[in-house]
Amino acid sequence: MPGSGTTLHTTQVGEAGPLVAFCHGLFGQGKNWTSVARTLAEDGHRCLLVDMPNHGRSPWRENVDYVAMADEVAQLFSADDPVALVGHSMGGKAAMVLALRHPELVERLCVVDMSPVAYDGTVEGGFTPYVSAMRSVDLSALTRRGEADEQMREGVPSATIRGFLLQNLRQDRESGTWGWQMNLDALGDHLGVLGGWPEDALSDLAPYDGPALWVAGAESDYVRAEYAPAMERWFPHVRKVTIKGAGHWVHSEQPEVFTEVLRRFLR
Repeated sequence: MPGSGTTLHTTQVGEAGPLVAFCHGLFGQGKNWTSVARTLAEDGHRCLLVDMPNHGRSPWRENVDYVAMADEVAQLFSADDPVALVGHSMGGKAAMVLALRHPELVERLCVVDMSPVAYDGTVEGGFTPYVSAMRSVDLSALTRRGEADEQMREGVPSATIRGFLLQNLRQDRESGTWGWQMNLDALGDHLGVLGGWPEDALSDLAPYDGPALWVAGAESDYVRAEYAPAMERWFPHVRKVTIKGAGHWVHSEQPEVFTEVLRRFLR
């Protein structure tokens, strides 16, 4: 069920004010950031929720890599209206690459529980069971969403994570057939790329000179002390905040704390 059109699908929250854009993580959608965006809109920000390539209602692409992803997202912005860019996980890497390749578009950068490093199998090991579970669902025989949940239960024991993944399951209104809204095959086949970092493609670029916030979940392994030199190399004006009681999905596990941290960064 690929998205229609040639440009990325976006949803705007808030009518006026400085622009804030959100790049979600792997298997997510822009709408995952709706509650945070509504709070920021009340503060006077104009928020853009982006469905990343191969996700949500955005088009499917054969090429899955961070440079292509960042360049496609960059087309949404203008140097006349620079963006405060927020990215989580996969979206965090894409946001970092975008800021490095197109610094004139990014007024400030917030990276949520992600580092500019290659993770040596962490992403593949963590997400491969999810891919396998989704691929195991018999879409042709599906009559209701609950059946998919039952089929995925063994591979994905967490009901919370199953619910997150199943947000991508859609039923065609006309045919009644079920399908994954994101490009499961392309994403599943490129977990190694998504766990990596395009060091060679960025080697000739200058560090990003704008303000940067590095938000870590205290219970996550995606931000470690040994990753700080890489972050400081690319983002010399970075400030790190660690949120207690949060793992990788910081903004959903500690939404009030995360939102307040982001609000202060945007002031």
